[in-house]
Amino acid sequence: MTAVPYRIRRSDRARHARILVSPEGVEVVVPRRMALRRVAPFVEEKRPWIERSLRKMREAEAEVPTALLRDGGCVPFLGEEVDLCVWREAGRQRPHVALRADGFLVKLPPRGDLRGALERWFRREAREEIAWRLDDATARAGVEYTRLDIRGQRTRWASCSAESGAMSFNWRLLLAPEPVVDYVVEHEVAHLEIADHSPRFWALLARRCPDYREHERWLRRYGPMLRL
Repeated sequence: MTAVPYRIRRSDRARHARILVSPEGVEVVVPRRMALRRVAPFVEEKRPWIERSLRKMREAEAEVPTALLRDGGCVPFLGEEVDLCVWREAGRQRPHVALRADGFLVKLPPRGDLRGALERWFRREAREEIAWRLDDATARAGVEYTRLDIRGQRTRWASCSAESGAMSFNWRLLLAPEPVVDYVVEHEVAHLEIADHSPRFWALLARRCPDYREHERWLRRYGPMLRL
């Protein structure tokens, strides 16, 4: 039987070992003091789940647009495949990314990092795209938020502090279809009123986003594919 390839990451915050399956492979997160000899048996115990997860991920990859980072490639943006034109210019010091009618134009120094330049653009754009949606949703709900942060969490799409009113969203949401982005915003705005996931919360969300179950299923299946 072929061994499952994986990498190990120690974490000061982890209390128990856990396994993360992503398009980049399998990662085992372990507490700082956990003996490494315990990792292999733990992975073998979880082998059926790991193999199922990898199989579903391969199937999902074939069903949604994925980024092809090269000149003539494409990048998903709010659910659409956008053409990518890349120029490398001698003498250029900083990358420049622009979204035009015919697609993304990226100008790079000769050794510039295409992925990094695009991620920085997406982070800036995410603040604008999320902000107006968040302003609209909170106005309709009659609530307020205090701060908007854009982050790049591995496993979390958004978070809300009902106490402080601070909101956080993952920039990778811009790789998803617009209705999914709208759903995540409505989900977090509902948390400004109801902090937990009680029946009251889901009833409130259903009134504001009747198709929320469909969008949740989409994120569970295709969320790992949202990457550059």
